[in-house]
Amino acid sequence: MVNPLFQKFLRYIEHERNFSVHTVRCYAADLAQFAEFLCNGGSEDGVDEREVSGRIRKVAPLDLRRYLADLKRADYSRATVARKLATLRSFYKFLARSGEVARNPVKLIRTPRQERRLPKFLQPGEVERLLAATKGDDLLALRDAAILEVLYSTGMRVSELVAMDLEHVDPIGEVVRVRGKGKRERLAPLGSYALRALDRYLAARADAGPIDKKAVFVNRHGSRLSTRSVRRKLAKYLAIAGLDPKVSPHTLRHSFATHMLERGADLRAVQELLGHRSLSTTQIYTHVTAGRLKEIYESAHPRAN
Repeated sequence: MVNPLFQKFLRYIEHERNFSVHTVRCYAADLAQFAEFLCNGGSEDGVDEREVSGRIRKVAPLDLRRYLADLKRADYSRATVARKLATLRSFYKFLARSGEVARNPVKLIRTPRQERRLPKFLQPGEVERLLAATKGDDLLALRDAAILEVLYSTGMRVSELVAMDLEHVDPIGEVVRVRGKGKRERLAPLGSYALRALDRYLAARADAGPIDKKAVFVNRHGSRLSTRSVRRKLAKYLAIAGLDPKVSPHTLRHSFATHMLERGADLRAVQELLGHRSLSTTQIYTHVTAGRLKEIYESAHPRAN
């Protein structure tokens, strides 16, 4: 049973903050783990919900530091620890605002310093090899070609891709309406290659059997495609193209952003295209494109060489 305080918070982030189902599920898991820690290091046996709520309300900064130390001993990564702390930060901010606690104990806890990892991306030639690997005129081959073209053309997340409905695609305006994190919507331009691939796929599926009339991308049974299926298809074409098997659909998103910036796109425009709420999230790509900026400087500045 989910603690009543957790339930109130989870309803708040889902219905008032419009967090995605996946994000709400992650928050719920983080809170459940914290409750286990409060209940004698991982066992809630014999502790009723009223007692759990009491312990949650009485949490002090020292308890939180012990919890973070416990996570560190369990060998969680810095990123995971930071995420779990962010969950608690939001949770106690909600409790303080709603009068459930007198003060927010997380205010005195610093977020662990993150290891800044540069995003992995493909070179333009590698993307071309990957897209060229999707050969064939049957429905599934045409679907796979359209999937990869759309991912690279728009930079959308794989979860956004599989959630696409036919009504979201505007071939006349050459855009697709994307519903991103927090249910925020944005328009993503579709390049000519992506539009052509989509047109071929949709024309072929018009003659298919029973099919989900709402979804853009469907599986062989006519149901909406899953993110796991997209990853499997990508792995297949990576092998055909002789590329790194560790490449993920998100790598195409990184590649999209990197290639846009390398060719002179404005950082804020790329932020909008990616659906990032904060510009600081997009700025990581400026590290990747530093080499390109140096080339521009050396070719343009009269005193560079």
